Amino acid sequence: MVTHSQEIQTAINYIEMNLCEKLSLDKIANITGFSKFYFHRTFQSEIGMPIYDYIRKRRLANAASLLLTTNISILDIAVNFRFESQEAFTRAFKSVYQLPPGKYRTAIKDLITGGANMNNQTEIKGWMITGTAPEKYQVSIDHKIYNTGTKSSTIKSIADEFGIGEYATIMQQFSAKKFLDKRVRFSGFVKTQDVAGWCGLWMRIDSALSVALKLDNMQSRPIVGTTEWNHYSCVLDVPENAAILNIGVLLTGKGQVWLDNVSVQEVDRNVPATEFDPHEVFADYPQNLSFEE
Repeated sequence: MVTHSQEIQTAINYIEMNLCEKLSLDKIANITGFSKFYFHRTFQSEIGMPIYDYIRKRRLANAASLLLTTNISILDIAVNFRFESQEAFTRAFKSVYQLPPGKYRTAIKDLITGGANMNNQTEIKGWMITGTAPEKYQVSIDHKIYNTGTKSSTIKSIADEFGIGEYATIMQQFSAKKFLDKRVRFSGFVKTQDVAGWCGLWMRIDSALSVALKLDNMQSRPIVGTTEWNHYSCVLDVPENAAILNIGVLLTGKGQVWLDNVSVQEVDRNVPATEFDPHEVFADYPQNLSFEE
């Protein structure tokens, strides 16, 4: 079977450098030396999707990155990536990330300190499936591996390489009104296999203006490697100005994680809080300033 990996990579490189420009099949095919009919057929055969679907997914992935790492307006991001309107961009974005751009920005931004899609591989009632690397994870209900009952949820990496901060999460958002001024524990049973990055439960408390008030994502006590079912928890005090509680499990990098038997409950003040402490993640002083170590 004849393959054209080099020509396809040339086309992909060209697309990456021109995602914010008008991209036509004629122009892309021309740089490979193929007719547009032959290029279109070859690209779909080797990449597994039509050329315009690929361009759309790459634009949306870059848009998601801008939503998380900048304060650029949604309209400007939409225009930058050649969407005809903010409404068209919102529809396309939600079809991939399960959240409209504004809610995605507030729900996912700053979830992981030091860096930050999930195709919805299967619907999980009551849960949203999202993250920052749409094509690199598979999320599903597992009928063979579970803590108790007959099912668990699982996130599994399906890519060979990951950038810094690329992750997937299964999450829920709900009103904080029943937990105001109370200490709340989000807990669940987690099992892992070959986690090369890290994973953990996470809970974040947001204000009505979507400002993060409290966060624990287990980044200071990550779950790595292969582990059997263990019970983990995040414990936070809910301020009086809280509006939304966010809970979930996340996986960064390679590996697989299972989550089962989740619980959210008020706990006594004697139960220690686990709020994120920057001092546990960041060093007290800068290191290796001469680059000689």
